[in-house]
Amino acid sequence: MASPILAAPHFHNEEAAYRFVEQRVWPRGPVCPHCGGVERNRPMTGKTTRIGTYKCYDCRKPFTVKIGTIFESSHIALRLWLQAIFLIASSKKGISSNQLHRTLGVTLKSAWFMSHRIREAMQPGRGLAPFGEGGTGVEVDETFIGNNPDNPRAKGEWGNADKKNKVLSLVDRKTGQSRSMVVDRVSWDTLKPILLENISHKALLLTDDARHYKVARVYFAGHETVTHSAGEYVRLSDRNVHTNTIEGFFSIFKRGMKGVYQHCSKQHLHRYLAEFDFRYSNRVKLGVTDVERADKLLRGVVGKRLTYQTTGA
Repeated sequence: MASPILAAPHFHNEEAAYRFVEQRVWPRGPVCPHCGGVERNRPMTGKTTRIGTYKCYDCRKPFTVKIGTIFESSHIALRLWLQAIFLIASSKKGISSNQLHRTLGVTLKSAWFMSHRIREAMQPGRGLAPFGEGGTGVEVDETFIGNNPDNPRAKGEWGNADKKNKVLSLVDRKTGQSRSMVVDRVSWDTLKPILLENISHKALLLTDDARHYKVARVYFAGHETVTHSAGEYVRLSDRNVHTNTIEGFFSIFKRGMKGVYQHCSKQHLHRYLAEFDFRYSNRVKLGVTDVERADKLLRGVVGKRLTYQTTGA
């Protein structure tokens, strides 16, 4: 019988937790965050020295693996951070700050800060490869969620949806990965630069029959639509025209946002999108286990520190 995942030493022992993080953040050995030195870093061993402290004998400054990461300046034990990372990474629809507060035994405020810093680590880096590079299909759609405080009484082309926060998502059919972003308006002028930046011109674009996609064919190798307004949701052909994949992503996203998080302000919505994109793009169906997903998340903590005190949900 396999041992429970959460029984691993790095979830319960602080020294083991530091070693676990160091192996992933410093795969080739300690790196001084102050001067970048790699050759003259030695562990400090005094009785009053904190766990995981090194000294760089180039710049003569002490440091730990937490500096320059989401853990910096946090007084929460590193083993609790690792537990939180695993719980968030392995929960398909997320885990609320209240639940983390109860499970980890930290304050609600601390759990909220931890959650947002972990979501920040889930943010993708720059220079991402565009979807559909091999001429494969990319599904594109938008959804509406929450309320936008900037347009509390708006009512226009989209009816009451104009009052809501607007989300654009892309799913690459070949890789199974998703990419989402908050947009101010659902119009071709707003969507065009986003699509051109994130989708290869060789791709086949798959959308519904919304009129803001009418001219998309000019910019991509192909553009197929399903006419939702006429009750068409799938058109079987050599291209299998539908947007069911991205609708499935939205289903998970909305169940999590409404059932787990319940409320999210526009200020933080991009981080929640990063969380759902990360889990969806590294899901079990793509061969990524819960442990591997948490491990990948941990490798992304460098340079992602939130340095300001945010407010709101």
